[in-house]
Amino acid sequence: MIGRPTACFGVGRGFPCGCLLLELAVETSHALELPLNRHSSGVSNPATCVPTLAELNHFSFLALLRPPKHFLKPKSTSTNPSMINSIGSPTHTSVSHADRNYASDIDHQPVRFVHTISEAGRLLPSASQWNSMELDFHLAPQSNTTHDSLPSRYSKSFDYELVITDKKYFKRFVYVSIFIVFVVLAIVLLVQFLPHKHKHHGKSKNITLALNQALMFFDAQNEEIIFSAGNYPSNSPVKFRGSSGLQDGNTSNPPADLKGGFYDSGKNIKFSFPTAYTITLLSWTVIEYHDKYDSIGELDHVKDIIRWGSDYLLKIFDPPNSTTAPIVGRNHTNGYNDVTCWQRPEDMNYMRPVSACNETASDLAGEIMAALSAASIVFKEDTGYSIKLIQSAEKLFEVATKNDTGHHQGTYTAVEDCGGEARMYYDSSGYQDELIWGATWLFFATGNTSYLGYATSSFSAAEGEETASEQGVFYWNNKLTANAVLLTRLRYFHDLGYPYEVGLGSSSNKIDLLICSYLSHEIYSRTPGGLILLRPDHGEPLQFAATASFLGKLYSDYLELLRRSGVSCSSEFYSVEMLREFSISQVNYILGDNPMKMSYMVGFGNKYPNHVHHRAASIPLDDQHYSCPEGDRWLYSTDPNPNILFGAMVAGPDKFDNFLDDRDKPWFTEPTIASNAGLVAALIALHDPPCKSSDSNGTNRGIDLTGIFKNLQLVPPAT
Repeated sequence: MIGRPTACFGVGRGFPCGCLLLELAVETSHALELPLNRHSSGVSNPATCVPTLAELNHFSFLALLRPPKHFLKPKSTSTNPSMINSIGSPTHTSVSHADRNYASDIDHQPVRFVHTISEAGRLLPSASQWNSMELDFHLAPQSNTTHDSLPSRYSKSFDYELVITDKKYFKRFVYVSIFIVFVVLAIVLLVQFLPHKHKHHGKSKNITLALNQALMFFDAQNEEIIFSAGNYPSNSPVKFRGSSGLQDGNTSNPPADLKGGFYDSGKNIKFSFPTAYTITLLSWTVIEYHDKYDSIGELDHVKDIIRWGSDYLLKIFDPPNSTTAPIVGRNHTNGYNDVTCWQRPEDMNYMRPVSACNETASDLAGEIMAALSAASIVFKEDTGYSIKLIQSAEKLFEVATKNDTGHHQGTYTAVEDCGGEARMYYDSSGYQDELIWGATWLFFATGNTSYLGYATSSFSAAEGEETASEQGVFYWNNKLTANAVLLTRLRYFHDLGYPYEVGLGSSSNKIDLLICSYLSHEIYSRTPGGLILLRPDHGEPLQFAATASFLGKLYSDYLELLRRSGVSCSSEFYSVEMLREFSISQVNYILGDNPMKMSYMVGFGNKYPNHVHHRAASIPLDDQHYSCPEGDRWLYSTDPNPNILFGAMVAGPDKFDNFLDDRDKPWFTEPTIASNAGLVAALIALHDPPCKSSDSNGTNRGIDLTGIFKNLQLVPPAT
């Protein structure tokens, strides 16, 4: 309180001191003065006139800034002392001379507070201060005793009682309270205005635009698109590309038509292993989220990409000879080739040999049969094409799973003539995960439980083959984690029971542990900017973060369909919302929420890589033919790429969030179709569902709960 608040205490019936005027010295430690009318009798100590508890049964103190004059100086109609009652009451007829003088003195002083204190107990004056006040918000039952009180000028007022037992402690309390308020305000301001290290949670980026662009990258990677007359379509969104590789396969023995497919990255080589992985993953996203694709007008587009890749995979498998072509193009030859020559695909005129593999390429066969099986579900309405895909996948399974005399299972890069050219880029570490991956997709495509039996019985062998550095990682070289998600989906929504419950239960446990590892920060570290490092000792971290985002969001959708609130690991519980926020955070990092403040997807946002390691994007389309030596000027140029490679996700930063936008540093700036497939998967999983999307449980997540099971007629295994 400011100033010297003055209070008039109305003394009720039986008060020996009559009218008691008190001046509260708030700003100073002066003694509280008690000018008293001592004409009453029966006071044990009239010199001090201290009211007892029984005497002080009513205390009025109303909050006023400037009370009317009659408030402290009520009119007198009688001088009979016996008529004195409470001040302000209708029967108040007189005030003492001392009281009148005191009221006159304080008439010109502002009265800051007036309030009512009922049954305040005993007021104890001391030599320097009041040492007892009481605060009561009338939560307890009140006395039935009625009291006269001063009328208030204000329509809104409330009663309370105040106790301050020690002025020193009261001051300390006030100071501490003020300090706490300032600390809280400071924290709020710091949180609001200081730059945040992790600003990933909350609303995601423009997912629709990002998805549109990410799919455009596959248009730029087409070797050639010949819908009619062998010409690149004029309505293609990628204006700097034309038909190329039209002679692919002609030099093989025997010659084969291997036109089509996708250039893998910034190089002009076609690798079948990552191509098959790309088609499998894109098909999976359509099977789960086709309603979302359809709602943004991209369903036909993504299906065209899948069909383009599936047609190429059908070409590279020769069932009569049980051979596959893992590579078109070469890098281990003398002279110019697809690695040493920096040249647009349309200008290539050097030899492009084809590698061939026999049945020993178990991993390659497993990935191709997964791709063809998943694509057959995507194109189930095109019955003839779907059956063609399934038949080729089943032949591949038969070849790849033979392990008797004369047949040997292994990885395609272990044989020089088969995958030696790919070893530097796509060296396969095992084949068991691809075989159970292909068998699982064959089961969903056909309903034949023999494929499911193979997948569940071989799952433990695949786990034993998995290296420590690849545990929990889903990418072109490791499908075990994704396969566990598929088997968990089967257990949750179409449980087959015996004899598959052990294998399916093992898969669901594995996925729960995986999800906890994504969120706990104890298994996988993160960059200072928040990017999860699933393989911290290897480069290209964005491709791993993208697939982790996809699996996390997909699994959260499964949990919501089950009405489960989250997953538990030991004593920790992680909610569905936490899992979703993790997925959003990784995609937001890729799209610009990172310390570099740039999008790692080309063409998205205001800042993105301009020196992408990509031959076609770095050389202008100006109707000139550039030879290999002439192309080097573009490789080492410091100018931005003349062509924007929309939707390409580059390799990304290092584990400290550092990134160099240099064309001659592919470990930072090179995109691949396998990486972009993971980004597309994460984007469509995180995309908002269409309004009309629903399922039998009423959960609107944009996911097809039962579509993947349409072919499960549960064909018994052949005897």
